[in-house]
Amino acid sequence: MRCGAGVRLEGLEREGYGQVERRTIGAAALAVGAVGLGCMPMSWAYSTSRQRGDESLRAVHRALDLGSTLLDTADMYGPFTNELLVGRVLKERRSDAFVSTKVGLLVGEQHIVANGRPGYVKRACDASLRRLQTDVIDLYQLHRADPEVPVEETWGAMAELVRAGKVRALGLCAVGARGGRRSGTRLHDATIRQLQRVQQVFPVSAVEAELSVWSPEALDALLPWCAARGIGFLAAMPLGNGFLTGTLTPGEGFEPDDMRARHPRFTAEMMAANQPIVAGLRRVAARHGEDVTPAQVALAWVLAQGRNVVPVPGAKRERWVTENAGAVGVRLTAEDLAEVSGLPGAQGSWD
Repeated sequence: MRCGAGVRLEGLEREGYGQVERRTIGAAALAVGAVGLGCMPMSWAYSTSRQRGDESLRAVHRALDLGSTLLDTADMYGPFTNELLVGRVLKERRSDAFVSTKVGLLVGEQHIVANGRPGYVKRACDASLRRLQTDVIDLYQLHRADPEVPVEETWGAMAELVRAGKVRALGLCAVGARGGRRSGTRLHDATIRQLQRVQQVFPVSAVEAELSVWSPEALDALLPWCAARGIGFLAAMPLGNGFLTGTLTPGEGFEPDDMRARHPRFTAEMMAANQPIVAGLRRVAARHGEDVTPAQVALAWVLAQGRNVVPVPGAKRERWVTENAGAVGVRLTAEDLAEVSGLPGAQGSWD
């Protein structure tokens, strides 16, 4: 359990609406709650036996009640079932939500492939609109560029969707650690090259990339690149796939369909080796009150990295959504930020 009755909700009323502070992303100044909601765990990549549709619906409603308006999904999650779930909420509360979904990846029986062909992108958008039960997508993100299609062609098709009124703004998901980085290059060099290319076609409003206490690489180049251009930054996996909550026990194991079962940082040995990171978050949390959690400190650290940064922690239960939203009330001092930034680097990686 990550959240008890005493979890901090400073500035938030349990039955209030729109209490999370607002941030703007992109040149179009799209307004969203400072902490978003990653919907993927409700349908995809995490323990299937713990997924409950009704429970997930309550979690999404709770996020909107608290002002965590950015709902992050994708057509590949499920596949398709995650958008369907979000659509059930949007049918009732479209005006309360900022919807971000993604295109460009197809899920097969044993593999995932990229598809950036313009015709496919347009058909996929129409299908997402139907599943989400809305007539416009607030942020449409390219999940991954297709190596067989010039990224400018894919982006051009997405830009046509904006002009057609089906999409409000465009975003790009960063190439991750397993994205084929060349020797001697920084993690996000390939993403920055893609951004430079697509910016010539149509403005990028947001970039989504991993950023957390144990994966801070985006601070080196990608986040500064975005900040200099007024591009929003959606921080994916800001709680380190749950590790930074301090609720995972080394050696406990994961279900076979859980992505962490294959992640090098989630072996029993590496989880034990990385416990000093969680211990450091606990120390900082304790200075802010007994009701402050390591997860809230981890999210507060991400929030402090820039006004264009919106962490998007995944959650599928109301209590976790509430805890995450409460991070906006944790005001880290300069000393706190330095201490968190100085915690030991994470051991175990894809490289």
